[in-house]
Amino acid sequence: MKGKPQRTDRSLVNVVPIQLDASFFFERAVRSLDRNHYDKALKYFSKAAEYEPENPVNHCNVAGILSEMGDYARSNEILNHVLTEVDPSMMECYFYMANNYANMEQFEDAEEAIVTYLEEDEQGQFLDEAEELLDLLFFELGRKAPVKRIKAREGIAEHDYARSLLEEGKFAQAAEMLEKITKDQPDFTAARNNLALAYYYMGRFSKAKDTIFDLLTFEPGNLHGLCNLAIFFQNEGNKEQVAALIKQLQTLVPFEQEHVFKLGTTMGILGEHESAYAHFRRLLKNKDTASDPSLVHYAAVAACNTKRFKEAARLWEMVKMLDPDSEVPKFYISQLESREEEQEVGTISYHYHLPFEEQFRLWEKYGASIPEDIKNDPLIRSSFFWALHHGDDTSKAQVIIALRHIGDYEVYQALTDFLEQPDENTELKELALSVLREIGTPETLSEGENPYKASGPTDATGTPEQDMPELDDRQQAVLNKVLEKMDKYSDILREGVQYLWADYLKQVSPELPSISLVEGWSAALEYLTVKSAGEEVTYKEVAGHYGVSASTVSRYAKQIDLVCNSTHLLKPVFRALSEKM
Repeated sequence: MKGKPQRTDRSLVNVVPIQLDASFFFERAVRSLDRNHYDKALKYFSKAAEYEPENPVNHCNVAGILSEMGDYARSNEILNHVLTEVDPSMMECYFYMANNYANMEQFEDAEEAIVTYLEEDEQGQFLDEAEELLDLLFFELGRKAPVKRIKAREGIAEHDYARSLLEEGKFAQAAEMLEKITKDQPDFTAARNNLALAYYYMGRFSKAKDTIFDLLTFEPGNLHGLCNLAIFFQNEGNKEQVAALIKQLQTLVPFEQEHVFKLGTTMGILGEHESAYAHFRRLLKNKDTASDPSLVHYAAVAACNTKRFKEAARLWEMVKMLDPDSEVPKFYISQLESREEEQEVGTISYHYHLPFEEQFRLWEKYGASIPEDIKNDPLIRSSFFWALHHGDDTSKAQVIIALRHIGDYEVYQALTDFLEQPDENTELKELALSVLREIGTPETLSEGENPYKASGPTDATGTPEQDMPELDDRQQAVLNKVLEKMDKYSDILREGVQYLWADYLKQVSPELPSISLVEGWSAALEYLTVKSAGEEVTYKEVAGHYGVSASTVSRYAKQIDLVCNSTHLLKPVFRALSEKM
C-alpha cells in the first residue's frame, strides 16, 4: 500500500532537545540584560519564576527589572508577594520597596518600608543607602523616621575593626575578635562569614567549613556563605558537592556590585571561567569599579583562562597603569609576550598576587629589606599560611624562613600552631622554633600587633594612666560638650569618655583631626563609651541628644573605634575604676 512516507527516528538523529527549565530562561535573561534589552530580560526572568515559583531570587529579579523600567507599582506587588508567599525572611525586599515608593513620591509608604528594613534586617547590606533615603524622607516629610533600632548595627564597630584586620592580613587577631562577636551575637551572619574566611586564610579548613555550615543552617540562601562553602569543598576535593553548588550559584544574578564581585571571583576559583568573565565584564561597565586594579586583574585572568589572550593583555596593561608599582601585571604581560602563537598559558589563579614561586623569588631579591607593603599584603600572607599547612616540606621550609622577616603577632600564632601539629616533620619544627626564638614572644612584639594586651602603665590604684594631650579650642570643646551631655551618667563613664578621647588624640598625633562638627565627635564619644560599658544604646538615641543625624554619629564612631578599639581599651579602665571607687 502506497501512501505518505513515514518519518523515522533516524531523521531526528541530529536534533538536540532543548531543556526548558528555570536555568534556560535565566541564562537568556542575563544575556538580554548585558545587552540592555530590558523587555526581553523581563520576559525571560518571568518565565524562570514560573518554572521555579518557590525560588525568591527569581521573583526579585523580575521586580528589579520592572523597577529599572520605571514600573515601580508592579515591582512592589512582586516584592510583597515574595514577603507574604515565598520567603518572609528576605528583608532586603523592604529596602527595594522603599525605593520604589520614593520614586512614586509615596513618601509615607517609603518611610514605613525603610523603617521595617532597618529594624529587622540583620545583614546591613544597604545601611548606607538606607540612611541616605532617611535623609531624603526627612526633607520631604519634615520629621525624623521613627526608627527604634538598627538591627544590623549591633556589634558593627567591632566587626568593622575585625574586617580591617582581615584586610591587613592579621588573620589570627581577626579570628579572636570574630569568635567573640559570633558568640555574643549568633545571628550576625556577616561576622560568621568573615570568621570562616579568617580560619580559611590561616589554613584551618575544617573549622572554616564548620563555621559556614552553622551559618547556612541559620540562613540557607546566604550568597557569601554559599560561595565560601563551594571553595572549601573544592579545597578538599569534594567534586559532587562543588558541582551541586555551582549549579545553584549559576542561577543567581545579583544586582549589588559587592555580590557580583563575590560571585565572579568564586566562579573563577571554581573553574567556571566563562561565568566569571561575564560577571567581571558587568562590573567593568561601571565607572566606579572599573578603576579598581584588582578587579581589572580578575577580568584579565578570566579572559586568559578562556583563551581571550589579546583581551587579557589589554586588561593587564590597564592594571599596570592603575597600579604602576605592582609586579603582578608586569609578570603576566611578560608571560603572554613570551608565549608562542598556539601555545597555552595554563590556568591562572584569580588572586591579585604573583604565583607562589614568583613570590619567593621576589622575597629573595629583597632579602632582609622587604618593603612594608609587601610584608603586610594579606594575599601574600594567606598564601604563606596556606603553604605552611598544606605545602610540601620544601615549601614549608621556604615559608618559615620568609616569615622570619615579618616577625609579628600573626607569625607567632601561625608558627606556634605549626609546632602543635603532631604529623609535621621534626626538622621543620626545629626551624620554626628557631624563628620563634628569633622574633620573640607576644609580650615583646609591638603593641600595635596585638590589641588584646593591656596598653600603657598603671597608677598606684591600678587605673591605666592616660596623659591628656594639650588640646586646642575645638578639641576641648568636644570634651566639654560630651561631659555636659553626660552629666547624669556615673563618674566611671565620665572618666571613661575622657580616657577614650585622650587615647584617640594620642594615637593619631601629630595628625590631629580637624574638628568641623563638635556635636558629631562628642556624640560618637558618648556612644562608644556607653556601648563599651555594656549598656543598650543606639546611634539614633545619642544623635537626638546632640542634634545630629545617626549617620553622622556612626561615621565619627567608626573613625574613633578603628584607631582605639574602644571596647578593649575601656573595659580594663572601667574595671580598675570600679575597684578604686
